[in-house]
Amino acid sequence: MYETDRGIEELARRRGEEQVSLAWLAGQLVTFVDLHPELEAPIDRLASWLARDDDE
Repeated sequence: MYETDRGIEELARRRGEEQVSLAWLAGQLVTFVDLHPELEAPIDRLASWLARDDDE
């Protein structure tokens, strides 16, 4: 198990029943990058992947 899996599992366990908008998620990602600018590149890659998930 990767360390990030624990965070993903915690998210699913603690907030898995909630529904959120993509605008809310984008705002949370911006806040995270503001607090952790050294992680901007991977967060930006994740956001791009999520934005294009339905592209063929």
